[in-house]
Amino acid sequence: MQIRDLPYSDPGEPDVRSGFRLLLWLGRMQLGGQLKALGWGVLQLASFASFPVVAGLAVSAVVRRSGNDLALAGVAMAIVTLSVTVGDTMLHRVAVSNWITAAARVQQLLARRTAALGATLTRRVAAGEVVAVSTGDIERIGWCVEAVSRFSAALLTTLGVCVALVVYQPQLGLLACAGMLALALTVLPLLPRATRRADAQRDRAGRATELAADTVAGLRVLRGIGGEDLFLTRYRRASQQVRHAAVRTARMWSFIEALQVALPGLLLVAVVWYGARLALDGRIAVGELVMVYGAVSFLLLPLQLFGEFAMSYSFSRPSAARAARVLGLRRPGEDSGSAVPEEPDMRGPSQRWEPREVLFLSAGLPAGLYDPVTGLHAPAGSLTAVVCGDPDEAGRLAERLGGHPTSAAAETGGRSTNGPGGREKVPGTSADGTGRLNGHPGRSSGKNNDERADENQRAEQKQGSERKQLTEEGTQQPSASVLLNGVPLDSMPLEVARAAVLVQDKDPVLLSGTLAELLDVPSSGKVAADQALEAAQCGDVLGALVQSSPDAEGDPMRARITERGRSLSGGQRQRLALARSLITDPGVLVLDEPTSAVDSHTEARIARELAKLRAGRTTVIFSSSPLLLDRADRVVFVHEAKAAASGTHRELLHSDATYRAVVTRDPQSTTPEPADPRDQSAQTEGVESA
Repeated sequence: MQIRDLPYSDPGEPDVRSGFRLLLWLGRMQLGGQLKALGWGVLQLASFASFPVVAGLAVSAVVRRSGNDLALAGVAMAIVTLSVTVGDTMLHRVAVSNWITAAARVQQLLARRTAALGATLTRRVAAGEVVAVSTGDIERIGWCVEAVSRFSAALLTTLGVCVALVVYQPQLGLLACAGMLALALTVLPLLPRATRRADAQRDRAGRATELAADTVAGLRVLRGIGGEDLFLTRYRRASQQVRHAAVRTARMWSFIEALQVALPGLLLVAVVWYGARLALDGRIAVGELVMVYGAVSFLLLPLQLFGEFAMSYSFSRPSAARAARVLGLRRPGEDSGSAVPEEPDMRGPSQRWEPREVLFLSAGLPAGLYDPVTGLHAPAGSLTAVVCGDPDEAGRLAERLGGHPTSAAAETGGRSTNGPGGREKVPGTSADGTGRLNGHPGRSSGKNNDERADENQRAEQKQGSERKQLTEEGTQQPSASVLLNGVPLDSMPLEVARAAVLVQDKDPVLLSGTLAELLDVPSSGKVAADQALEAAQCGDVLGALVQSSPDAEGDPMRARITERGRSLSGGQRQRLALARSLITDPGVLVLDEPTSAVDSHTEARIARELAKLRAGRTTVIFSSSPLLLDRADRVVFVHEAKAAASGTHRELLHSDATYRAVVTRDPQSTTPEPADPRDQSAQTEGVESA
């Protein structure tokens, strides 16, 4: 594999049982490159090792006053020099290729896993760990993979030189071999301590990165409450801890490198002293002494390569473990041995799934989107609004409808049971198993200890009843897959499920770039950009973008959007994200609080235009806004993780007190509103006309 051939058409299926196995798998996948590097490395080091032999022959020729032998030694020196040049050049070329291609393979695997996990990734792995794996870790992994071949070449050459020394000059050869073994045994016990210090440094660096990411993401909120100084102090403290850990690591590696210089020097002095005595006694010739001296000097180079490989492995081992942990995460229903679900056998071996054809695969079955866990049913071609009393429950349900079910491991923020070192998780619990249902790992839910304890106890009781029910039914999974026209989303190829159902969460991300690039998404082509922008009421957003982008020259599509759309307000970001989703025009569109940051007048217009634009298409909106609910063809009220009631918005207002309390934000609202539903209609129409 050459660098020009990247990216890989198929990076393969990694062995994620451990970091060491992942490194072995990477080495096997690049066996051809490793063998090339090994061959060029042996040529380079063997040529280096030949210099002392040629120098000894030249000295012997001078002592014997033989011009022919001296000329032959000169020719041999030229050949060795050419071999060293060619070997060093090609070794560097192949080694760098191995490094970059290994890093690129891991990067592709991480990208594929990120795309497969979707929004559940950051709940299963800390943000700082994801950043560390996708940046510095892949470089260290590539370094280790590349260093293996050079280490192997150094080992083979060292063994060959030692054997030659013992055969050619047994006394000095045995002394040199014993000294090299002693040097290796002296340095090896220090490597575990250096590795532990390097691990501590990386752990603290990951925590500092995560803290920095959280601080930047919540900077606007922190400024609003005056908390930026507190987080800045925390980051300073974390940064100083990283600095202290880095200094401790550097001290240990400096000590190891100092030993690698001092001890070989002492060995060389001992060999020269002993060899000089043998030469004075007439037991060896001067040329032989020069030859042995050069050979021992050469052995210092492989010793440095041994140290470099030890350093690269100690640095890459925890990096590979982190990468294996991320690559080992699986979507519910996905085979742990494959990165992408295989295509089911529903259509025969010669037929393929088509993204939009999935809407018509199961004729005769209930059309639309159905969640067997909650009983939520969104009929095909209709606008269904879903009201949940718990916003977090609404977010989880929205992801389930999109084929991103929050499995046990996903809800806990811990490792998947399929991953390395994973343990069984309980649905609805946090990473520490306490049963917290709200918030993300490492973030406070704003509740006191008593409230959290009560919540944990209720969650554990609920989980116990769920596990008992699952055991009685003989079911292994905590929840079944969502059905699209009777077909489980988990059984579909990932790209088909993603194309059929699109989910926009409550906090959509806007990537930096021009507005045209933001709206350049895979789509059916039936919804134009101007239609989507108009339906999402983005007129003022376009004006703000043009004003903030002088280079756009009045063209909103050329206006640039800053990173994550930070220059825009929350409502403006929501409307641009809604326009992007409408352009995609999926068969099923799931929107989670698409207008939570929009004023009521704009929200009323969005509700009207959204219903028009999505007419005849399946749309699910999670919201408790009466303006959106009144436009829905059907409203489903989800209470305690079950679809408790369904009907129109006005019907539920007068028939379900719990629904009325959620929608009106009045927990005490247990009596019906005025019987005439036109009161609610008049209020809605008044807002629309405004």
